[in-house]
Amino acid sequence: MNLELDIIPLKKWVSTYAKPLLIAGPCSAESEEQMLDTAKQIAAFYPNSVFRAGIWKPRTRPNTFEGIGDIGLKWMQAVKRETGLLTATEVANAEHVEKCLKHGIDILWIGARTTVNPFSVQEIADALKGVDIPVFVKNPIYPDLQLWAGALERINNAGIKKIAAIHRGFYSYDNGPFRNSPKWELAIELKTACPELPVICDPSHIGGTPELIPYLAQKAMDMDMDGLMIETHNSPISALSDAKQQITPIELNKIISELNIRSASTANIEVQTKLEELRAIIHKLDNDLLELLAKRMVVSANIGEYKRDNNVTVLQVAHWRKLVETSISSGYQLGLTKEFIKGIYQLIHDESIRKQTEVMNISALLNNPPSSENTQI
Repeated sequence: MNLELDIIPLKKWVSTYAKPLLIAGPCSAESEEQMLDTAKQIAAFYPNSVFRAGIWKPRTRPNTFEGIGDIGLKWMQAVKRETGLLTATEVANAEHVEKCLKHGIDILWIGARTTVNPFSVQEIADALKGVDIPVFVKNPIYPDLQLWAGALERINNAGIKKIAAIHRGFYSYDNGPFRNSPKWELAIELKTACPELPVICDPSHIGGTPELIPYLAQKAMDMDMDGLMIETHNSPISALSDAKQQITPIELNKIISELNIRSASTANIEVQTKLEELRAIIHKLDNDLLELLAKRMVVSANIGEYKRDNNVTVLQVAHWRKLVETSISSGYQLGLTKEFIKGIYQLIHDESIRKQTEVMNISALLNNPPSSENTQI
């Protein structure tokens, strides 16, 4: 995927930037007292962090708490005035943008529900033209990398150069232990397509429970992400939204202080040399793997021809099930996880099916070419 953005690197527009950039605060603004108490506790630990709170909350069902509304923006002003923290909130339309700008909100973010709709993102982008304000874009609810990239491009095309992506996980029917499946590979692909793009991880929405936040926060740092957005409430048990995934400022401090922050590079010549030696081995093994996979696909095509000539279906469910079970068992003996083996073989099987289907379709086309009267020009 190609992604060319004209952006200003994070460390150049966050004067106090120190990895990780911390964005913390309640899921929703509920009262001025709640906001100030939470913000003051966070500021006591992290005076250079960003205070976040939802003013308008997009809810799946009506008649639930949909945010405190415009009055919350005045509470955000009070937070900034009394703590010195920068403030951030979510916007879903042009009206939200205008109100936030009027009240001096420092950072805007576009939520997952809005990112899926290019019309809404474009409306926000149009409202931001001529404005110099950082804008963060959360990944869409579903794992669609093009939608995520498209939203970033629309905001950038409006002239916004202080841009970051927020990785908050993706909805799927099988999320495992998570509220939203991390699918780290998509965040990696986005970062690879645009290396200068800051990526912030939202472990609160990925995990859905406080117990998973330390693991996810450390994982994000190990993936060289630039910051963390963590929902933090002075009394999570009484929160009006996302009560089950919020933590207290004291718990936040424990998580952040225990993070192991590693460098993406090293000046140690000995370490660099050893890494290059190991990478050379990996490179050779990767080439061997590619050659073996190419050979396997040739055999798959041959199988497709044999199935075609003997009128056998492409998909053989029983054989596929047995192959996976055997491979998982063998892989386990070699120290490979079930999830890894299953994922690898699913990709290989999908490509084999494609190859064999291609063989079948080419044969059918050659034997039954379209007649001129059914061909449209």
